Parts: sequence; C-alpha cells; structure tokens
Amino acid sequence: MDTRTIHDLIQTGIPDAEITVEGPDGVHFEARVVSSTFAGKLPLARHRMVYATLGGHMGNAIHALSLRTLTPEEATGA
Repeated sequence: MDTRTIHDLIQTGIPDAEITVEGPDGVHFEARVVSSTFAGKLPLARHRMVYATLGGHMGNAIHALSLRTLTPEEATGA
C-alpha cells in the first residue's frame, strides 16, 4: 500500500475532500481529511466514513491509520 492509493480511495469515497496522506514506511499511515460532509458529525462517525472508503484494505494492506478529520471551517480556524 502507498500514500497515493490511500489518497485516491478516500477521494473516490469523499469527492469534496482535501486529503494529505503520509506514511514513509508503507505500513503506518497518517491522513488529514478536510470535508464539508463531516459537518455535524462526531469524530467517530467521521472516522467511520473514511474507513468505509478504504474497505478491506484496513487491517490488511493498511496496518495502521491515524486520522485527523476536519470540516473546512475547523481546518481554517473559522
């Protein structure tokens, strides 16, 4: 698994998202996902939305994923 594939999977599932993915070792990844679809949702619901875009890759090709999920307003501090 690589950062580009993770980015593309999330982008396909959450088209309006601004996504940054890091994971230099190819096993442990960190993603920052900014999307208006997160508005009004608790962090757990936001994370589930992202995990849903990754499907069966979670726990298999992706061993660890740290998430930061924000609305555009949260991302800009507005």
